[in-house]
Amino acid sequence: MSLRAYRSPLTYQVTLTVLALAAFALVMVVGFGFYAAVQADRVSLERQKIFFANGLQDRIAAVEREQESVSVWDDSVVNAKAGNQAWMAENLSVWMYSYYGHNRVYVLDDANRPIHAMHEGKVVPPDVYGADEPALLPTIERLRALLTQPSKEAPSAGPTKMVAEDLVSLGGMPAILSVMPLVPNSDRVTQAPGSEYLHVSVEFINDAVVGRIGEKYLLDGAHLVPLSQPVGSAVIPLMDSRNVILGYISWDQERPGLTLVRKAGPALVAGMLLSAAALAFLLRRLRRASLALQTSQAEAQYLAFHDTLTGLPNRALFEDRLRRALLTAGHDSARMALLYLDIDRFKHINDTLGHPAGDELVRQTAARLKRAIREIDTVARLGGDEFAIILIDIRDARAAEDASEKLLERMRDPFKLMDDQVFVSASIGIALTTGPGTDADDLLRKADIALYEAKKNGRDRYEVFAGDMDDLLLRKRKVESELRNALISGTGIKLAYQPIFAADGKTMLGAEALIRWAHEIHGALPPQQFIAIAEERGMIGDLGKWVLQEACQFAAGTKLPWVAVNVSPLQLRDAAFAGQVASILEEAGLAPGRLQLEVTESVLLESNDTTRMVLAALRQMGIRVVLDDFGTGYSSLSYLRRHVIDKLKIDRSFVRLLDADRNSAAIVKALIDLAIALDVEVTAEGVETEEQKNLLVGMGCHQLQGYLLSPPLEPAQLLGLSGRASGRGGPTRVRV
Repeated sequence: MSLRAYRSPLTYQVTLTVLALAAFALVMVVGFGFYAAVQADRVSLERQKIFFANGLQDRIAAVEREQESVSVWDDSVVNAKAGNQAWMAENLSVWMYSYYGHNRVYVLDDANRPIHAMHEGKVVPPDVYGADEPALLPTIERLRALLTQPSKEAPSAGPTKMVAEDLVSLGGMPAILSVMPLVPNSDRVTQAPGSEYLHVSVEFINDAVVGRIGEKYLLDGAHLVPLSQPVGSAVIPLMDSRNVILGYISWDQERPGLTLVRKAGPALVAGMLLSAAALAFLLRRLRRASLALQTSQAEAQYLAFHDTLTGLPNRALFEDRLRRALLTAGHDSARMALLYLDIDRFKHINDTLGHPAGDELVRQTAARLKRAIREIDTVARLGGDEFAIILIDIRDARAAEDASEKLLERMRDPFKLMDDQVFVSASIGIALTTGPGTDADDLLRKADIALYEAKKNGRDRYEVFAGDMDDLLLRKRKVESELRNALISGTGIKLAYQPIFAADGKTMLGAEALIRWAHEIHGALPPQQFIAIAEERGMIGDLGKWVLQEACQFAAGTKLPWVAVNVSPLQLRDAAFAGQVASILEEAGLAPGRLQLEVTESVLLESNDTTRMVLAALRQMGIRVVLDDFGTGYSSLSYLRRHVIDKLKIDRSFVRLLDADRNSAAIVKALIDLAIALDVEVTAEGVETEEQKNLLVGMGCHQLQGYLLSPPLEPAQLLGLSGRASGRGGPTRVRV
């Protein structure tokens, strides 16, 4: 019997079928494994490229931040324009190399000419800039174009950051280029637009820089590849703004797929008997790869919902938790509270100690807030120095106030910043849920309003939102809008003029301008009310400018000796105010000697360099400065000696009691004697009786103003009165 007889067709077919299935299974397993390996390697490579691209952008941003620490500085502007080479070396160039590792620094004047240069920590002649100029000039010209454009400021984000950056090739080496203007950090130093000096900083992209990026993302073998060398797949190009490739960053590619195949290979070689084990092993490895991917996604999600500086939840996560908390509070009887916390005078810390100190203050604040709240509560950083706290299960407002007081106490403890002990405070706005259906946006708005009230009422305190805060804010915004429209349209708002007479009560010396607003709904509004709103809402500059223009134009068309205008302290803090007044006088055709500006004692008490500079510039122009309401504030002879004053005005509160109160008479006499001793004129306002007038004249008062002599008049009425009275002397002012 032949062997063929022993071969069962069924066995053969089964064997073939099993072999075919085994081969098919093996091919499928190998094919799937190969495909998975290729895909895993491709996804991993793309992720590695993203890591290096992000790392390079982070380094460019770091160069800008490091450069900004010296370019936004009063001393930088002053010393650069003075050509102080030693100072620039110590603070603008060598320091940038020794502290941050910037390889080259150039300081250019307003014509883009080099005045200072540094290479690798050593000061070099400025003319070496010529070798680098062709590569640097396009970026420099781009910044100059930005500087000539009108300033664009967002309502809350602050002024646009002026910087031009690019990747360039210097001597065949790619480098990060950042160009910033040298600008002052305070109003004590001013410079005309277009006259800015430039700070040019260069950091070469070498193996050390690339290596640090690789270490950050745990990628080995990161190095710089010149254009002349071939590159593999694990590279990203270094391109400038014109898409010209300057070089490549290469690294040892991580190949999780290939690693998987290598580890699964021995199991596949073992044959069909181990195929099940190999398949299980392969699935197990795939599961591990999937877990690694999930971990990476979880990390990315964490970064998307957490603040990188403090590790706290960011605004996105905060808003999600707030809405979840509101849903819980809507179903339960418990209430919740939202706290807005803002560090008081945070900008001062940044300006005096620098942004690194400001960042450290934010980090330490975040740590203190996190330790001060319960685990069920949430503290988030919304941006800058603003934090929000969600308090869950609050019994009443008192519990929220206790928590806020605890937070304020923590903030009052000293902070250690840059080896200095710094004391800061914070302000907190509190908003509580009122029941089911509380809207998240409405709660945020209320907490913001309460924070605003806390800051307005003195800082280092908390305020609980009350309904009248909302009403008051709405009323203020309405008055602000209507006042702005009145200034634009010129309807409803006007000036009246109250004459000021000589001691004889007949000779008109000038006139004081008084602002009037006839509101179409509320009628005549008190000036103190809408002026306070104008100062609070940042409109006092526009309102004061309008008053100055109206008063100067009126006086220029009359024979009045002078006109006087009250000036807000906020106007005097603007370094450009003196120039604005000069422009108004020139436009109206009014001589500076015919304008008086009245200031209050609070202006002198500020001891502000800008205010002193502005007052000196005004007096140098020939404008006379009057100290209004003298005697009602914290008067001091040292202020009068430091700020030269042309006239003192005795407040009406003393004049009113002059004929009835012996003490008031003594005070007025002392004020008049003081004015005479200082050799300045003196005006008494609020004169309403003949006895007051006679007493003032007997005491030696030079000028009188009040209803006894004349009430405030319309412009036409004043012109009619001035036609019957003549005089000469000091300024006429407009009270605003």
